[in-house]
Amino acid sequence: MNDMNRGIERLAEMDNRDKSKPNSDEAKERRPKWMIPLIAVVVVSVLALAGVFAWRAYEHRQHDSALSSCSQAVSNLHGLTRPSQLARYHEAVAVRADQVKDVKTIKTMNRSVKAVGSLRPQTLQCKTSMSTESLEATANKFKKLDAGYHAVYKAANAVLASRDAKTLDDAKAALSGKINEAKKLLQDSDGKVADNTARDNLQKVIDQAGQVTGGEIKAYQDAVSALQVAIDRVNASTQAKSQADQQIAAQAQRHGTVQSRPTSSNNGRKSNAQSHRPSYRPSGNRGGGGGGSSQAPTTPSSPQRGDGNGTGGHAVLPPLDTTHHGCNPDGSCGIG
Repeated sequence: MNDMNRGIERLAEMDNRDKSKPNSDEAKERRPKWMIPLIAVVVVSVLALAGVFAWRAYEHRQHDSALSSCSQAVSNLHGLTRPSQLARYHEAVAVRADQVKDVKTIKTMNRSVKAVGSLRPQTLQCKTSMSTESLEATANKFKKLDAGYHAVYKAANAVLASRDAKTLDDAKAALSGKINEAKKLLQDSDGKVADNTARDNLQKVIDQAGQVTGGEIKAYQDAVSALQVAIDRVNASTQAKSQADQQIAAQAQRHGTVQSRPTSSNNGRKSNAQSHRPSYRPSGNRGGGGGGSSQAPTTPSSPQRGDGNGTGGHAVLPPLDTTHHGCNPDGSCGIG
């Protein structure tokens, strides 16, 4: 409006200048009365169109700014909610309090997950066809989610780092305990293995395990596994020697029993031979003429046999006729 007023004032000044000039044929000619209003209308129209274009340009700049802000928020959020990151968040959520070195990290993780609602991909988009107001609202929503997932990202990293720290400590403690176990076995198994190379190998693995350092969990776990294999070999060798010693002792015992059996059998035969020796008992007979008495050996109840080899034992005596009470058939009695 100010521009239009200034234009009208300039026209008025020009008109006044024309009036102040000397009368002439051209000066006498009057301009049409509609000239000034027409010029004013044209100026107003131009100014109005300029305002419209300026407003449109402003709106376009606002829309572009909102679209850029919304797109940036979407990009940031998608980076925090891509599948690999979501998998990492779920891994952190599954960690228990007894698996971490700092329990506070678990509590922080639970609060951050609760703030975002759920761990899932975000499907909202920013489109050029959306109005500036819609783009701004979407951008604000994404920025809020982005802040929430950024907190989840930091909490998940803290949980997993605390878990790894505890796992490393546990691995170091496990290796230390296994080394002590191996050293004790090495000392106790001296002279008790079937093959001493198993003990030599165990000593070598113990030395290697003692050199493991650093923060790589797998290195400690591998050293524990190698020690266990070497320990098992020594135990197997110890058991093999123990079984072999038991077999040797059993064979020696059986051999000693077999050697003692012939002596017992010979002693038995000797005792039987002595028990079957013939016994003699006096027998008194009164003769008819001499009134003397004589002694005669009694007949053994059964004939005595030798030991089967012709040695040891007594000769077999013929049976005596005792039906005549020591007298001859002709009635004479006497010794011999």
